[in-house]
Order: sequence, then structure tokens, then C-alpha cells
Amino acid sequence: MKNVLVTGGLGFIGSHTCVELLELGFELTVIDNLSNTREEVKNQIEEISGKSVNFINLDLTDYKRLESFFSTNKIDAIVHFAASKAVGESVEKPLLYYENNLVSLLNLLKMCKEYDVNRFVFSSSCTVYGQPDTLPVTEAFPKQEAESPYGNTKQIGEEIIEDFCKSNLSFKAISLRYFNPTGAHESALIGELPLGIPSNLVPFITQTAAGIREQLSVFGGDYNTADGTCIRDYIHVVDLAKAHIAALEYSHKMEESYDFFNIGTGKGHSVLDVIKSFEKVSGLSLNYQIVDRRPGDIEKIYADTTKVSKVLDWKAQYDLDDMMRTAWEWQKKLMQR
Repeated sequence: MKNVLVTGGLGFIGSHTCVELLELGFELTVIDNLSNTREEVKNQIEEISGKSVNFINLDLTDYKRLESFFSTNKIDAIVHFAASKAVGESVEKPLLYYENNLVSLLNLLKMCKEYDVNRFVFSSSCTVYGQPDTLPVTEAFPKQEAESPYGNTKQIGEEIIEDFCKSNLSFKAISLRYFNPTGAHESALIGELPLGIPSNLVPFITQTAAGIREQLSVFGGDYNTADGTCIRDYIHVVDLAKAHIAALEYSHKMEESYDFFNIGTGKGHSVLDVIKSFEKVSGLSLNYQIVDRRPGDIEKIYADTTKVSKVLDWKAQYDLDDMMRTAWEWQKKLMQR
């Protein structure tokens, strides 16, 4: 399993996973349509790793171009990140999300069948659980009705993969249900790079601190939580990247054809907790205001990580302060360019 295709590999999580794969000696091909990143990220991956990256600008919904790629390249495994990912935008543009996230997945699985690719790691999400009745959430927790079209594409995506595995027993797939990725590489050469207005909390925090955004909006202060703001399980992106390595390695020895794992820290932090952590590590005061709730957001969720720790021998190493510190170092580095 030396030749790995990473779709969306110049994105936030994809780029950090590419670094980890390259440092372990994997040969990579990255496919990305640059819809939410920049091609210069390739150079930064190469600078960190000291290895070259084969990059192809390609949209996975373009079946003919994708087939042309597979017909001329030997791929042993796929790590599939490429997808539209903003909860709020998915509520506003549901058809865009269904087309982009599901057609791209279907096209990839068709290529797997045609070109004998039998290892697949899928970028899923804790949104498949909807608003859970009890916490922490284990993998045995039943899926609830999705709170957004984005979350629904992840639910449907998992179902498609599982059905495909049942029809092709040599195909081994793992879905990683991420909680809330944040932070940046210690080098500050790669990090979260949203184009336009950020949809995630932490880049909006760092951009507000940097003066790029006038004010941070905290969506909802009347939730049933200790401070009234939403609670999430924040996971450092490097920890998350290493989980993909563990999943790839496990795919060679797994007996079942499909499995799934929560990837989080097992700790819930409110939006105000995150703001306070950032203020502590940066020494700055953030200009923020509590505003109306945002459609599609759930109240609180955090992971039970027992299964991933036991089966994949993986555990998060970074804490919330580490996440805020590395995210801020990344933002300051961006401002120097």
C-alpha cells in the first residue's frame, strides 16, 4: 500500500494528512479542485516533509477526467476528504451539497471497482448523530435525523460505502467520524485556509484577533449548556491526520469489510471556552457578540473515544490550548506573507 490517493489533499485536514503520510514513506497523488484552498499549499507540504507531491487539479464530479486519471495511475488506497463542508451554506444550497458530496463519492467507488482499489478511508462527521439524546456519543449510538444537508450527505455517504462493501468483500473501508478539527501544524506552514468568510469558529476567532474581521458572532447564547453556548469536541488537526494513518494500517488486518470510528478528544468545550482559551494563549481580548442561533447547529456533542483507542491504538495528544496556540501562530504567519 505505497501509492495513496488523497482527494481534497490541499485542504485543511487533507494537507496535514499528506504530511504524515509522506513522513512515513508513502507515495502520494493529491486531487483537489481548489474550491476552498490554494495550490501553494502543495509547496508548503513539500517544504515540511522534504518530499514531492504529485498534484492534479481535478473535480471528482467529472467522471471522464477521473477515469482518465485511474486508467494511467496505479492506486493502492484512497483517503477521501474532498467535499463541501459548511453546515450553514448547506442549508442555503442543499442541491450543491448533494451533488458535490455524493456524486464525487459514487464516482470514486466506481473507480475502485473498475481499477481494483480495495482500501478506502472516508472523511465522515459527528453530524451523522444529529442531536444525541445522551452524551458522550459512542459508535453504537443510532443515527438521528440530520440537522443539515451537509450532515445528511455524510449519513448517506456512509450508507453508500457500507452497501458497496457488502457487494465487494475484498473492499475494506473505514469511516472516521470527526468531531471539530482545528489548530495547525507546529511549523505554521499549513493550517486552516478558508477562502472568503470562514464558516468554522476558530479561523473566525483568529481573523477577528488579526483585525481581518471586525467582530466575532457567537451563534446563540440561550442553549441548555453551562454558559448558554454550543458545546463541541475540538480535535487538533495533527491528531486527526494521525488517525487516518492508523485507519489505513488497520484496513490491512480488519476482518470485517466496513467499520467506523469517532475521532475526538472525548471532552466537550463551549464556544466561550474556546474564546477564553484563545485569549489566554494569545494575550488578546476578542471583540465578540452573541447573536441569534444559526440554522443547522446542534446544541452539544462530544465523543466517546473508547473504540478508536482500543481498535486503532490512537489517542489525541493535543489539548484546547495547543489548538488555539497553533491556530494563532498559523494566522500570524499568514499575515507576514
